[in-house]
Amino acid sequence: MNSPLFFRIFYSLIPAAIFILVSCSKAPLENDTLLVQENDPVMSAHNIDVLFSDSGKIQAQLTSPLMNRFTGENPYLEFPKGFKIYMFDSVRQITSTITGNRGMRNESAHIMEAWGNVVVRNEKKNEQINTEHLIWEEKRHKIRSDVKVKITRPDQILYGTQMESNESFTNYSIQNPTGEMAVKKDSI
Repeated sequence: MNSPLFFRIFYSLIPAAIFILVSCSKAPLENDTLLVQENDPVMSAHNIDVLFSDSGKIQAQLTSPLMNRFTGENPYLEFPKGFKIYMFDSVRQITSTITGNRGMRNESAHIMEAWGNVVVRNEKKNEQINTEHLIWEEKRHKIRSDVKVKITRPDQILYGTQMESNESFTNYSIQNPTGEMAVKKDSI
């Protein structure tokens, strides 16, 4: 996971969504009632499919059935019906994917969280993280989970109670690890 790319993805959603949502409407009449509640999003977009590029090369794609934007002291983006992010290499091959049943990005703190059946998949290494809650701290370039995790690699499955990793998931630590590993007979 590359911080500048993720930061651009979620930060770029705001102008893209505004562009999509701008439309003509009639002015409210005097007797019309405004039905907006204080906790309502200031913007919503349905069935979003956003491509992100750099110098004309597509780097990522974000899809979600619903994105809401909230303002206030702590503005955030919410993906209440789930999301999927595809990351691409220079020849547009998928390098990794991230999915979750629900997501939220705190725009001030630069922290992205995902809940419910969260899966981070590195397609090149054929590795996968499964958890119920994942936190990505953009400024620290770290991802972590404070709940049970399952890490599946081609030759092993690891379980733990917590996990912390760099963004690319190449250097990670697991608390209370257990698991299954393939061991060559002549290495014992």
